[in-house]
Amino acid sequence: MFRNYFKVAWRGLMKNKMVSVINVFGLSIGLVCCMLIVLYIYNELSYDSWQKNSGQLYQVGTIFVTGGKEDRFPAEPAVMAANLKNDFPEISNTARVIFFDFFGEYKTLIQYIKPGGEPKTYYETKACAADASFFELFDYHFLEGNAATALNQPLSVVISEEMAKRVFGHQPALHKVLHIGIPLNGAHDFIVNGVFRQGTGPSHIDANFFISLYGGALEDRMKKDGTNMVFDNLYTTYLLLKPGADPRRLEAKFPAFVERYAGKGLREAGFYRKQFLLPAGGIHLHADMMEPTPSGNVSYLYILGSVAAFVLLIACINFMNLSTARSSKRSAEVGIRKVLGAEKSSLIRQFLGESLMMSFIAFLLALGMAQLLVPLFEGLSGGKLSLFDRSHLPMMALFLGLSLLTGMISGIYPAFYLSSFQPAKVLRGSLYNSLSAFFIRRVLVVLQYSISVVLIISALIISRQMLFLRSVDMGFARDRQLVIPMPSQLARSIYPALKLELEKNSQIVSVGASAYYPGISNPSSDNFHREGAGVDAGPLIMLNHVDENFLQTLDIKPVAGRLFSREFIRPDRNRRIILNEVAVAKLGFSSPEDAIGKRICNIYKGIADTFQVIGVVKDFHFEDLHRPIESYGFFLDSNTVYNYALIHAAPGNTDALLGSIAAVWHKLDPGEPFDYSFLDEDFQRNYLSDKRLSSLVNYFTVIAVIISCMGLFGLATFSAEQRSREIGIRKVLGANVPSLVGLLAKDFLKLVVIAMVIAGPLAWLAMNKWLQGFTARVPIGWTVFAFTTVMVLGIAFSTICFQTIRAALANPIKSLKSE
Repeated sequence: MFRNYFKVAWRGLMKNKMVSVINVFGLSIGLVCCMLIVLYIYNELSYDSWQKNSGQLYQVGTIFVTGGKEDRFPAEPAVMAANLKNDFPEISNTARVIFFDFFGEYKTLIQYIKPGGEPKTYYETKACAADASFFELFDYHFLEGNAATALNQPLSVVISEEMAKRVFGHQPALHKVLHIGIPLNGAHDFIVNGVFRQGTGPSHIDANFFISLYGGALEDRMKKDGTNMVFDNLYTTYLLLKPGADPRRLEAKFPAFVERYAGKGLREAGFYRKQFLLPAGGIHLHADMMEPTPSGNVSYLYILGSVAAFVLLIACINFMNLSTARSSKRSAEVGIRKVLGAEKSSLIRQFLGESLMMSFIAFLLALGMAQLLVPLFEGLSGGKLSLFDRSHLPMMALFLGLSLLTGMISGIYPAFYLSSFQPAKVLRGSLYNSLSAFFIRRVLVVLQYSISVVLIISALIISRQMLFLRSVDMGFARDRQLVIPMPSQLARSIYPALKLELEKNSQIVSVGASAYYPGISNPSSDNFHREGAGVDAGPLIMLNHVDENFLQTLDIKPVAGRLFSREFIRPDRNRRIILNEVAVAKLGFSSPEDAIGKRICNIYKGIADTFQVIGVVKDFHFEDLHRPIESYGFFLDSNTVYNYALIHAAPGNTDALLGSIAAVWHKLDPGEPFDYSFLDEDFQRNYLSDKRLSSLVNYFTVIAVIISCMGLFGLATFSAEQRSREIGIRKVLGANVPSLVGLLAKDFLKLVVIAMVIAGPLAWLAMNKWLQGFTARVPIGWTVFAFTTVMVLGIAFSTICFQTIRAALANPIKSLKSE
C-alpha cells in the first residue's frame, strides 16, 4: 500500500511539474532562510555558554549615579577584585582584565627582532592585560606553554595562534621576546609564555594577545592607587562563584560592601556607585553597556527571527494555496477511490504522505543550498557559522523536524478538504470548486502579501535610515579627515615636528591631535559642579585632552567665548576648559554666554580642582546616533600626550597626499610603520550591526517577494485554466485581449490592495519603534507607502500578466470544442 501511495504521489508530481517545482522550490527557499537565520541566532545566543565555568562565571558591572542619572560601565578600580574575594566566601576566584580598546587604542605597536635578521614591526589590534588567574576562569586551548602559569611572571605575554603565525611563521613562539608599546603601559620587552587557540564557541572576549598586569606602568598605577575604590575604573572584574552560591544573594550584599570601602569618598566626589553581576553567557546580548567586542542586539534577533518565520510562512501559504487549487483536478480520483471502498483516514494518510514527501525533498534541497550560502551569509551577518558542525546535530534534527512539521501543517487542510468530498457529487460533476477553499485561498494570498508588504516597507525605511546616518550633520567636519594613530612614546614625541612639517603641505588644511576622536569610545569622564554649588549638583562630563588645533581641525563651532589657540597656549594650559552646550545647561548656567569666565570644580581623590570656562562649543555627536549628546569638555594638554593625530585634507589627490605624509613619518620615525584611517569610515563602524540588519532584511525581503510571486504565478495559472471556457465564450462574443487581461487580473490585484491596507499601519508601528533607538532619524513619509504600493502592484501584475495574456490570446475553439 505504501508503495502504491508513493507511486501515485510521484506520478502526481510529474504530471503537474510547474506546480510541483513551485511547491518544492518555494518550501526549500523558506527552509534555507530559516536555517541560516536560526544558525545566526544560535551563534548569538551561545556566546560564552560553552565555557566550562559558565554556570558560575560572572562579570561585575558598575552603575554610576550622578545627579539622579545612572550610567552603566563594565570596569572597576584595581583593588575591588581583592576586596570582593576577601569579604565574600562564596567567591572562588577573581580575575581582572583591561581591554585597551576601551581607550580607543585600536592599534598596538609590535616589534620582533629575529636574531641575524631584519626587525618585523607592525600594528596589532585587540590587546588586553590580565591577571594570571584569567585562564583559570576562561577556557583557552594552549598550543604552547601552560595556561596555569602563563601570566605569572611580570612582562609576560600570551598570544593567539594567528598572531604567532603572523610574527614567527611556523617557528615555535615560546620564550621569544616581543617589544610591545601600549600608551597605558609603556613600551617594554615581553616574554612569550604561551600560544592559545580560543575556545570552541564565540566569546565576548576577542583578544589577539594578553599581557601581564605587572611589570610596566600598569603595576606602578596600581601601587599608586593603593586601596582607592572610588576612582580609576579601568579593570573589568570577573568572579568565579563556588558551586551552589546564589548570585542574587551575593548581589544583595554589594551596597554594604560599597559603603564600607568607598562610601565617604563617593559622597565627597559627588556621585555614587552600585555594583551588579552579569552572567558570562548574557554579556554579549544583555550587558547594555560598553563592551570589548561589539555587543549583540536582542531586538535585532527578534526582527531576524520574525523575518525567518514570515518567509517560511509565505512558503507554507504557497503550498496550501496550490494544493487546494489543484484539488478540483483530483476530485474524480477521490470519488473513484471512495466508491471502491477507500476510507477517509486512508485518503488523509495518502495526501499527508504526499505533502511530507514534498517537504522532505525540499529539506534535502535546502540543506545543499544552505551549505553553499553559508560563506555569503557569514559575510552579511558577521558571525562564524557552520551548518554541519558536530555540535549542531541537534539543530539539524530540529531543521528536519521543522521541515516535516511544515509539510504536515501545509498538507493538513488539503488532506481533510480532499478526503471530505462526497463521491456522488464528484462523479456527477456538481463539485468543481469549493466556495470555502476559494475563500481560504484569498485569505492566504492577502496574508502572504501583507507579510511581503511589511518586509518591503521595513527594508525601505531601514535603508533610508542607513543613508541618513551618512548625511546627517554631526556637528563637526568628518569628510577628508585622516586619523593617524600614535601608539608608542616615540610616535607621540615626534608629533610637534610632524605637525610642523605637515602644515607646510598645501594639500592640508589643518592638523590637530587628541587622546580620543569622534566615533571611538571615550571612557575618560569626571563629575563637575559649579563653584559654590554642592558636589552632587553637577553632571558627569566626558573629557578629552587636545592640542590647540584639534577643534579647528574638526570644524567644531564656538557659540560663546573662544577656542584654544596658539596665542593663548600658556594660560589655556593652566586649568582652562571648553564645554559643549549640554554641559553648560546641566551645570546650571542660564546660557553659554553666562558660563564664560565662570569656574567649575571636581574632586579627585579628595582634592578639589577648579577650572575656568573659556569657551562653549555647539553640541556635536562624539558618539554614534544611538546615544544622545552628553556633556563634553576639552582640556589643552600640557604634556602633549596624544593618541591620535588628525589631518584635515583639502580636496585633491588623496593617494599623493598619503604618500607625502608617509614620507614625513618615516623620516621622523623610521622604525615604526605608518598607519592611517578615515574618520568617516571609523565613525560608520558604530553602525555595523545596523548595516548588517539592513542587508539581511533587504535580501530576505527580496526572497519573500519572489516566493509570493511564485505562488501568485501558480494561482494565476490555475485560474486561467479554470476559466478557459469562460474566456472562450467571451472572445466569441467580442471581448478583446485587454479587457480579458483586466478581468483575470483584477481579482488578484484587489487582494494585493487589501494586503497593502492591512500591512501599512503594521509596518509603520514596527519601524517607528525601531527608529526610536536613534537620536536622529529619518521621518516616515507617505512616499514610502506610495512607492511600495506602486511597486507591489507592478510586481503582482507582472507576475500574473504572462498567464493572463496567454489565456486571453488562446484559441477559443480549443476550450469550447469539448462542450
